[in-house]
Amino acid sequence: MSQDNLIKFECTKCHRINYHSRKNKKIIKDRLELKKYCKHCKAHTPHKETK
Repeated sequence: MSQDNLIKFECTKCHRINYHSRKNKKIIKDRLELKKYCKHCKAHTPHKETK
């Protein structure tokens, strides 16, 4: 698997990287934003895709 498909998700509150995932960058051009659980904030917060 190439490293180009891997992305990191960062919490918008505490700015820690909590999740890793894959995406097809040819189909999805913009950055993803998902609501995920942050164990540091102890709440469901929006997580944005980082580089």
